[in-house]
Amino acid sequence: MSAMGSEFSIDQKRYLEGFASGVTAARSARAKPASAEAAPSGPDAIHLEAQNRTLAAGGKLVDQEKWKRDEHPFDAYARLKSQARNNAAPKPADNFRWRYYGLFYVAPTQTSYMCRLRIPNGILTAWQFAGLADLADRHAGAYCHVTTRANLQLREIEPKSAVAVLEGIESLGLWTRGAGADNIRNVTGSATASIDPQELLDTRAYARDWHFHILNTRALIGLPRKFNVGFEGGGAIPTLEDTNDIGFQAVEVKQGFGVEPGIWFRLTLGGITGHQDFARDTGVIVKTDDATRLADAIVRVYSAHGDRTDRGKARLKYLLDAWGFEKFLAEVEKLLGQPLTRVPADALAPRPAFDRAAHIGVHRQKQPGLNWIGVVFPVGKITTAQIRGLAAVAQTFGDGDIRLTVWQNLLISGVADADVAAARAAIDALGLATAASAIRAGLISCTGATGCRFAAAHTKEDSEAIAAWCEPRVALDSPVNIHLTGCHNSCAQHYIGDIGLIGCKVAISEDDTVEGYHIHVGGGFGPDAAIGRELFRDVKAGDAPRVIEQMLHGYLTHRAATNESFLDFARRHEIATLQQIFALEVPA
Repeated sequence: MSAMGSEFSIDQKRYLEGFASGVTAARSARAKPASAEAAPSGPDAIHLEAQNRTLAAGGKLVDQEKWKRDEHPFDAYARLKSQARNNAAPKPADNFRWRYYGLFYVAPTQTSYMCRLRIPNGILTAWQFAGLADLADRHAGAYCHVTTRANLQLREIEPKSAVAVLEGIESLGLWTRGAGADNIRNVTGSATASIDPQELLDTRAYARDWHFHILNTRALIGLPRKFNVGFEGGGAIPTLEDTNDIGFQAVEVKQGFGVEPGIWFRLTLGGITGHQDFARDTGVIVKTDDATRLADAIVRVYSAHGDRTDRGKARLKYLLDAWGFEKFLAEVEKLLGQPLTRVPADALAPRPAFDRAAHIGVHRQKQPGLNWIGVVFPVGKITTAQIRGLAAVAQTFGDGDIRLTVWQNLLISGVADADVAAARAAIDALGLATAASAIRAGLISCTGATGCRFAAAHTKEDSEAIAAWCEPRVALDSPVNIHLTGCHNSCAQHYIGDIGLIGCKVAISEDDTVEGYHIHVGGGFGPDAAIGRELFRDVKAGDAPRVIEQMLHGYLTHRAATNESFLDFARRHEIATLQQIFALEVPA
């Protein structure tokens, strides 16, 4: 350069200095041993550290953990938008990532997305409900499904409409973030919170506090597996909090046990009925205002130590099984920096009784002169026209709230005595009902093979066939819960039904199968919690309505008294006896 009579300019010198520094840094990084790598930092550190411990111990991360490690889903929104512009379906890694936004690409059953919301305590306003109908009409199928987490799903969303749906939902003041994949799912609470004459506690504030804590705490995103939390306030309608990883049950603590008497939450842990386990009482009670802090600590201990090598063993239940409750709670106490409060079972007053019919029909509220009305949906499905109609009923005759329940239906609250008849007539005019048979009142089904690739049977269609066949043939005088689920994920919680059906493939020849079910009996929840026992295997779907009819007739004929419930009847007999009573004769 000097021979050419020129020198480096200031900018050139700075460039060369920077280049040389970069080369030196790169060489140093390559030379640094793996043991000297910087420890993970930031909100994702808890998950990266857990992955690192797994790898250091010789474990192999499952694909989902690798995908999270390669790129956090919340850092990939620009690619989701790019796929939408090109109407492109996601590859498997992105199909997993987009579930962090509530989007599930459900091919091959449907070449489209399903979008799941977050609705804390299952309560939204009538105008939000109507807004979802408008959004579905523009960008999805003209219907919604109500889920067993008091939630809503939009379906048949083309990839090009995915972002429009997400942004439209947020524009309504609702949420989808964290509604799928390895995250804390929709937070459930008592459907009749604040209006139930018998409730111990209004759960809405606590469910919303936890909901917003999740949304604003990235360290709680990306767990070893999905996680469920439910708040139960002692109302008439069961919340099924004992099927959740964490259940907060409102309890009245009596005087004389060394703690302040009044309403506390009792802590239960480890519910996952798809794996045949209920949440178990820990003996711990917590002040209601401390529930979010305690839940945060529980999730962090689970996150740090949950299994990241086996999706089938990655739920909280399996960490509790491996450690035991005392070791787990001791780790929670370390994180909290204080001991948990424990009381014996006799320190707690009995819980008010459930009403198994309280989610259907007209019921008195604690507010004088007001009522809630439970509306029946055919197998949890509702059209956009019906959504708008119900929103109008809630605004015209009610208090403007729509209250979803874990029983796949909704309540319209705040209806004055004088307006009940008009409200019911308006609901009837929508093709819906406020009264249900003893079969339909407890009929629950998952999406099934119509919209889920895991399902082995068309559960919604089959549940409708069961109801249509049995209603005119069996005169039940008390509700019987019938749950149909398509696969072992048990989204419809078949193990807790009076009668539970799980989809399977039934061999009809060496080379061919048809859809069918294994049938269980005697499941329950709350004070009757138990996992149903298998009664029949490989019942063809087409035969299921007649089989259920025979079971119901056998119950009515052989029950000990007219007030003996199906649950009590089923539990009173051994399986072999029930098989004989039900006289199963399925046509070939």
